[in-house]
Amino acid sequence: MKIVPGSPLITVRGLTIAYGDFAVQRNLTFTINRGDVYIIMGPSGCGKSSLLRVLTGLQAPAAGQVLYGDRDFWAETEQGRLDILSRTGVLFQSGALWSSMTLAENVALPLERRTGLSPAAVREQASLKLALVGLAGFEDFYPSEISGGMRKRAGLARALALDPEIVFFDEPSAGLDPLSAALLDELILQLKENLGMTVVVVTHDLDSIFTIATNSLFLDTATHTMIAQGDPRVLREDASLPEAVRFLNRGKEGGNRPSEVFGSRRS
Repeated sequence: MKIVPGSPLITVRGLTIAYGDFAVQRNLTFTINRGDVYIIMGPSGCGKSSLLRVLTGLQAPAAGQVLYGDRDFWAETEQGRLDILSRTGVLFQSGALWSSMTLAENVALPLERRTGLSPAAVREQASLKLALVGLAGFEDFYPSEISGGMRKRAGLARALALDPEIVFFDEPSAGLDPLSAALLDELILQLKENLGMTVVVVTHDLDSIFTIATNSLFLDTATHTMIAQGDPRVLREDASLPEAVRFLNRGKEGGNRPSEVFGSRRS
């Protein structure tokens, strides 16, 4: 299924994220459209992960709205929020796999808890999701028996277990070597194209940003708000946005990955 980009999936209005009296980010207003690969970017400490926590139900905002379609997420009951979140998947930085469970058992966990599938059907679906991320044949391996890149892929398989409409990624390239990070970027693009997913990625990795992004949001640490949004390839040339330009042109003379070898779509 191929989703035509354009219709809003998540709409954020006047969002403020705070810890006590300290506002990490304020007055955030943006839209994530269906089919987007939407990048949330900015320097360390700007509030990228805090924004992701608000979008995924882990932290309530101090003010503002997060709309999934026409449903006001934080105005919903707890059951209403769980219903909305059933359409989402999350890949955490570490993969967040249970070390005492095999890869198949990790992927099967949300299926066992959220569906009425038989044990045989659950196993079949877990194997299918592992195959989608290139881990066919690794069902009975434990997380400690595979590489960091493979653990990220297994975490992604679990995020895909319930066929989500949108998948959130928190620093997917963190802890990976350049080859593994580039291959994960390519996998994200393939899954987005083949499954029609919408993807939201928190990252500061320039190679990922220029390889996969269709849209982006730049969070500023000094002003504690968003100062730019749009295609990062355009933003890096916009002289009216000096902070975003500096961020997006770090190491311009030489990237972190040999993209000509691994097929990066950087431009």
